[in-house]
Amino acid sequence: MSGLIWLDSDTPLPEPERALPEGLLAAGSDLSVARLQEAYSKGIFPWFNEGDPVLWWSPDPRMVLACADFKVSRSLGKRLRQIAQQEDSADPAVVVTTDLAFDHVIQACAGPRNTQAGTWISERIIRCYREWHQLGRVHSVETWIDGRLAGGLYGVNLGGFFFGESMFAWQTDASKIALAHLVRFLERHGVSHVDCQQETRHLASLGAAPMCRQDFLALLGKALLRPEPAWQAGRLLHDGRLQPIGDAPPQSEDQP
Repeated sequence: MSGLIWLDSDTPLPEPERALPEGLLAAGSDLSVARLQEAYSKGIFPWFNEGDPVLWWSPDPRMVLACADFKVSRSLGKRLRQIAQQEDSADPAVVVTTDLAFDHVIQACAGPRNTQAGTWISERIIRCYREWHQLGRVHSVETWIDGRLAGGLYGVNLGGFFFGESMFAWQTDASKIALAHLVRFLERHGVSHVDCQQETRHLASLGAAPMCRQDFLALLGKALLRPEPAWQAGRLLHDGRLQPIGDAPPQSEDQP
């Protein structure tokens, strides 16, 4: 096993199997859309603190959520059924959308949390993923409650694979509601797995499980050959359908 690999801007990322035991693969200064495209296609992702070199990771094992294994608690299941029952009403209390408030979602994900002192979602990360979003590869899912942004998530979609990046909730279950609708949307379009990157108890409670790097890369390689879902700004319904909408709900950056 060699040591940490340092990259120049024109140096290709090494193969994931060369990562150190903790998953760290390489370091450098280049963070661009082209580099991100290369990295995610190889099952590699950036994770670093502001002011540090860009660190590239390929952990083994990798936390992955099979959409078929997504766990819904009794209370969340009840709420999801209520949301589904109100979908056709003139003014539903809860609406789930895609790509209507990407900037607000990623900024909220970057906000301070009780469980950590800082955030890895720096302004540099935000700028780069915003550019990738504008190119149609990064997407947000938003939960609106009573017309206000209450929670959501964002992630990367390449081919038939979705890489979950981060989620936030300003109201109870708001991020889980977004995830539940995302899972149904992905399943409807033949996307069977969501990359969750690193193992946590919270992710395990939602049905995610560790997967060895070899199996993850094999799964990813096949998924990249499949077509991507037809993403667009719109409303996600309980069965995974995506309805285009002309007028977005009011977008509030502030916590309700």
